[in-house]
Amino acid sequence: MKKIIPLGKNVLVKLAEEEKMTKSGIILPGRNESEKSQQGEVISVGESKEIYSKIKPGIKIIFEKYEGSQIELEEEKFLIIKSKNILAILE
Repeated sequence: MKKIIPLGKNVLVKLAEEEKMTKSGIILPGRNESEKSQQGEVISVGESKEIYSKIKPGIKIIFEKYEGSQIELEEEKFLIIKSKNILAILE
């Protein structure tokens, strides 16, 4: 796999897959495919000292809707977003 290294205050995020079925087995109707998820997993972080220390590869985050530049690499979808637009860390 090719490696993407974000620069500066940017963060590379793998988009979370949308769940099609609830835990109880109810199938959810399809969402508009053009509407992006607001959750993802941090894959890599730029080298800026201004990025919050808890934002590191492997954590799951919530970010602003319609944020970032979408990239598709080897059939996987990624976003490059600005670290200031990360709203929360999921634990």
